[in-house]
Amino acid sequence: MARIPESDWKFLTNHALVLSWITQHPQTTARETAIAIGITERTALKIIGELDASGYITRRRRGRRNVYRVNPNLPMREETQKNVMVGDLLGVIAPKRAKRNVA
Repeated sequence: MARIPESDWKFLTNHALVLSWITQHPQTTARETAIAIGITERTALKIIGELDASGYITRRRRGRRNVYRVNPNLPMREETQKNVMVGDLLGVIAPKRAKRNVA
């Protein structure tokens, strides 16, 4: 099998990776998310805020932490993928928890 050369590009955006992480770890912190994805904590906070503002996740305080819920019924944002729901993507990239942590 041919070896795929190393490069900086990836199939999933940081937004998709954060959404997948939150689906699997609903009580995660921005710091934990950043470490898991390989981004800065500031970037993780920005992405979480954007996902929240767009309705893809909701946040609820539990003690000193946030608990996140994912809305699987929103379409993907790309014009060519508007017929695909976020839940469909999460069912593929985060299948074990996708059904439990959705609104």
